[in-house]
Amino acid sequence: MGAIFEAIHHKLNAAFSPTRLEVVDDSDRHAGHAGATPGGESHFNVLIEAAAFAGVSKVVRQRLVYKALADELAGPVHALSLKALAPGEGA
Repeated sequence: MGAIFEAIHHKLNAAFSPTRLEVVDDSDRHAGHAGATPGGESHFNVLIEAAAFAGVSKVVRQRLVYKALADELAGPVHALSLKALAPGEGA
């Protein structure tokens, strides 16, 4: 995997100690679209399950993840599809 993928994975693990974390580089599906880069790593799908999200609204969950990934979202990542769950919530 690439450096941006690794940074996303590392930062989310460090910030949330998730019980489940799936990071998928979906950039190949966006070739030729706005924000797509020739080397990929511009579009990601993330599914994260962590106790930190228990009792927290979807909007707050998104803000927490976006804060953890602020550097990536300010630059190389053009799009992030996010599903943030508390343990026991369905995917």
